[in-house]
Amino acid sequence: MDFTFNVYSLILLLCGKITLLLSYYVYKKEDGAVRLFGIMMFTNAIWSIAYGLELASLSLSQITFFINIEYIGITTLPLSWFLFCLHLSGKEKWYKRPFNFGTLMVITIATILTVWTNNWHHLYYTSITIDNSNYFPMAKIDTGIGYHLFTIYFYILLAIGNYLLFAKFRTADPIYRRQNYLIIVASLIPWIANITYLAGIRPLGNLDITPFAFVATTFLIAVAIYRFKLFDIVPIARGKVMDLMQDGFVILDNKKRVIDCNLAFKKYLESSKRNNVIGATLEELLPGQTAFHRSIENRYAGHVELKISNEFGVFDLDVDIRCLDNNQPNSDATIVKMQDLTQFKKDAIKSKEQTEELKRLNQLKDRIFSIIAHDLRAPLVNLSEVLKMISDDEISPEEFKMLAPILSKDIIYTTDLLENILHWSRSQLKGFGINKGFFDLKGLVVDEVSYHMPSARAKNITIVQDVFPGAMIYADMLMIQIVIRNILNNAIKFCYDKCEIKIFAVYTKEHFIKLCIEDNGTGMEELILERLFSGENQSRRGTMNEKGTGLGMVVCKEFMDRNDGKISVSSEISIGTKFCLYLPVDESKS
Repeated sequence: MDFTFNVYSLILLLCGKITLLLSYYVYKKEDGAVRLFGIMMFTNAIWSIAYGLELASLSLSQITFFINIEYIGITTLPLSWFLFCLHLSGKEKWYKRPFNFGTLMVITIATILTVWTNNWHHLYYTSITIDNSNYFPMAKIDTGIGYHLFTIYFYILLAIGNYLLFAKFRTADPIYRRQNYLIIVASLIPWIANITYLAGIRPLGNLDITPFAFVATTFLIAVAIYRFKLFDIVPIARGKVMDLMQDGFVILDNKKRVIDCNLAFKKYLESSKRNNVIGATLEELLPGQTAFHRSIENRYAGHVELKISNEFGVFDLDVDIRCLDNNQPNSDATIVKMQDLTQFKKDAIKSKEQTEELKRLNQLKDRIFSIIAHDLRAPLVNLSEVLKMISDDEISPEEFKMLAPILSKDIIYTTDLLENILHWSRSQLKGFGINKGFFDLKGLVVDEVSYHMPSARAKNITIVQDVFPGAMIYADMLMIQIVIRNILNNAIKFCYDKCEIKIFAVYTKEHFIKLCIEDNGTGMEELILERLFSGENQSRRGTMNEKGTGLGMVVCKEFMDRNDGKISVSSEISIGTKFCLYLPVDESKS
């Protein structure tokens, strides 16, 4: 290709190159309307560079080639300008509809194809020749119907864009006045340049000054955006300070659209919405928060609680809404601060749970002291008095034989009480470990049944056990033994004469062995069931007036939890009670 560069082509090439570099920087760094401005700069750069090369070309074929390249920028420039004005004026929803945007793209692509195929139909240019009457060769174009239709389309987009800007800036805050004036002046420059060219006012012959005008327009808009927004109204320090804040901040305009926010706010959004925050409404960014959006709409100044979930987790937010009054620079703006209270609420819940647990343990401790002071002391005092009376020959051997069964029951009760208190107190000691291992459940059950047979025979109770052999459990055998002993002891205690106790085991889908101990004794009321494992229940007397400690079920629940098992109970008055233990069978469950 042969080129003869002149001052006009060099100016366009230089401006086009600068505009091209700036368009990449703007598109990469910003979003919303400013990103559309970056696209507009890119299309202007294509037009400018191609037209600069056209002005430096010497042959008609070379000129035609660069005209075809120019029209990539010429057709997309008014489109990007129109979209930029829509977004700047808050009408971006219009072009987000597929039909509207698709129609604009069809017109753009159709125009480009018409220009590229002009040699076959001459609908756009009836003829293109070289004019050598000036300082350098320039294209002389005779326009066709396609050119005039596109010019009308071009002016319609420019006119609508300018109208939107005038309507937007007429009601804008005075603090943006210089920025608004610059953008309005910039929007008028292409009009003036193109109208003079089409009207035949061409002091430089066939030189089209429209690309120069759009270069000036993009320069003035860039100044308006960056000089008066970023460096004057919103200092650089503000951005750094805002982004370092842990609380989320978002600023809304009078139409409830986001005009500024910090990084902490974006953390509460879904991932698909974090790159398109500016210009969007809070209803789009945070859907489903009806009370919050109603407060924003009604300009309610105060605190609102939000619960938001995304891939980062669930957030409990305290939202402080502040509407700027007439003494502020922008009386229509709304400032929203979002403080993350998630950890605070978790700590508060944990603290409350710990307080309740401490209260429960203190109540249990007081009860144990009461038991020790009364229930443990009384049998020992009775035994001591009887032994003293025997040594003083105050009672005869026959009388002692009559007292022996009562003393035996007291000793058994006292032994059970001491064992439960000892086991519970050891389980509460910090650092007290457990000794887990595999053991045979059937062997343990058989041993416990044998241990309780004397007390069962005394009440003519039948104990039927159906635990299959080889059922291996992974747990602390002593703890599980204590649990089974307590439950079996209670079953005998609350059974009538000639009752039956069934013990059976099955495997569960969750890889536990479910061991159940079921009786047909007195049963329990619902209130007693609710408090059974809390230590709040007072021990009840058995069917033969047997005393209980009231601590057995507390110990059972504690030991099952320590072994990663579960305990459940169901009972009905006069029908009976059924305890079920879920025992782990392998180490993975522990």
